[in-house]
Amino acid sequence: MKDTYHDNKAVQALAPAVVAAAVNGLAVDLAGFDSALFVINTGAIVGAGDFGVKLQESDTTTDADFSDVAAADQLGTIPATLAANSTYRVGYIGSKRKRYVRAVVTKAGGTSIALGASAVLGHPHIAPVAA
Repeated sequence: MKDTYHDNKAVQALAPAVVAAAVNGLAVDLAGFDSALFVINTGAIVGAGDFGVKLQESDTTTDADFSDVAAADQLGTIPATLAANSTYRVGYIGSKRKRYVRAVVTKAGGTSIALGASAVLGHPHIAPVAA
């Protein structure tokens, strides 16, 4: 059987929480890895919450330096409006690969949504990956 445990690293990208406004996720450092897969999990939606998630990239961890990842630099898509109790995934391939990438929650209306996100970093430069 193949082993993915030693070839991937999972990091928190957005702490699970009930979100009522737009929020920036944590800057995920891609140093030492050549791929990233973001997994977004949603829970309950209150008050017709209309929330989405997008990816942003940067060479620094400064908020102002982040810009939206182009569609061509992603594998898969996330719908503009997230559904309750769902899981989404999107890969980052960045043609002008930046060191940091993050998930950003957007709000178009409504009250709140429960969600969280993890990033699975793969294709490590050195394996096995330390815990």
